[in-house]
Amino acid sequence: MLDPRLFRTDLDKVKQQLDRRSFAFDPAPYMALETRRKAVQVKTQELQNERNSRSKLVGQAKAKGEDVQPILDQMQHLGDDLKTAEAELAVVQNEMTALMAIIPNILDESVPDGKNEEANVEVSRWGSVPEFTFTPKDHVDLGAIHNRIDFGLGAKIAGARFVVLNGALARLQRAIIQLMLDTHTAEHGYSETYVPYLVNADSLYGTGQLPKFEADLFKANDDPALYLIPTAEVPVTNIVRDVIVDAKDLPLKFVCHSPCFRSEAGAYGRDVRGMIRQHQFEKVEIVQIVRPDESVRAHEELTRHAEIILEKLNLPYRKMLLCAGDTGFSSAKTYDLEVWLPGQGAYREISSCSNFKDFQARRLQARWRNPETGKPELVHTLNGSGLAAGRTLIAVIENYQDGQGRIHIPDVLLPYMGGVKVIE
Repeated sequence: MLDPRLFRTDLDKVKQQLDRRSFAFDPAPYMALETRRKAVQVKTQELQNERNSRSKLVGQAKAKGEDVQPILDQMQHLGDDLKTAEAELAVVQNEMTALMAIIPNILDESVPDGKNEEANVEVSRWGSVPEFTFTPKDHVDLGAIHNRIDFGLGAKIAGARFVVLNGALARLQRAIIQLMLDTHTAEHGYSETYVPYLVNADSLYGTGQLPKFEADLFKANDDPALYLIPTAEVPVTNIVRDVIVDAKDLPLKFVCHSPCFRSEAGAYGRDVRGMIRQHQFEKVEIVQIVRPDESVRAHEELTRHAEIILEKLNLPYRKMLLCAGDTGFSSAKTYDLEVWLPGQGAYREISSCSNFKDFQARRLQARWRNPETGKPELVHTLNGSGLAAGRTLIAVIENYQDGQGRIHIPDVLLPYMGGVKVIE
């Protein structure tokens, strides 16, 4: 959520910034609510001041032995008026909060203009695209050859956009996940955490999925409302909800492996072939909670940590800076890492690394105590896929295939594969 002071001090600038996202923000409803809020707040404060003055008069009258009942009668009337004013103020403030809850984050100045992914900017590229002496197959055909990627069985058990992995390919995905966890904990300084796969509405509100994106979620029940997590970002970031972190404990760095569940509302017809877009998939998430003056550096660091996994696997990739129109709702700035998939002959997203600045923290009331002032201030939150395990599996399968349809295991994964070097 954006700082309300931005709306009060420079509403035109807020609108200009939101225009970069092509977000249709009409200042009029906000201005009307703000006018109401000011009027009701002034009235409330005046009634509070008058009640306090009357209370002093009661004390003075009692000290003089005078009859205080007339003053008490007036105070009763004041008390009723004050309750009415406070209730009205709460209604206005709730309406303002509801309005601001659907407004996206202000973009960082370094984010380029643009309406969609075609305007994203390539920052760097790593590795060489493999050259094959045969026509490379995609992961669907390779999985069919090995009879180890079974979409039909996934559909039978659950429905469309589910899959069953068997044998060596299931183990290969597990090996990829283990490599990520070992690297991020032993080399990058993250603390591994295990979190619930079901979260409440407050958690999803805190990270920005609710109320705007409820259609993208799987809702498990209504009383109380619980949702399957779309990403471990939600429960992990909520570790600091309503917490004041000691300055000496920052930065907080978490890594978490979890399944992710997404309804893919609005994505029908996109990536219907294969494992690119599933309702359930595995991901290793990295999260950082930092001081505000550290978030720019932390964003580069966190993104680099995801890149290192790709480099360990020797998978060609490129780093993209997302443009204004392609940057997510809560993010101020996002890098996407796109891995080369020979079966598609294209780079596809495998990690998204975002700096949310204080946008999530304000919703979460996640703070740190600044030792210079002694006062609580909002932290900055960041996260990224480190990496999406299913898409990494696809990339390994397609980049390490040979002309006979065999899949060679990358050297860095051999310690996790129990001696298997080639999936025949």
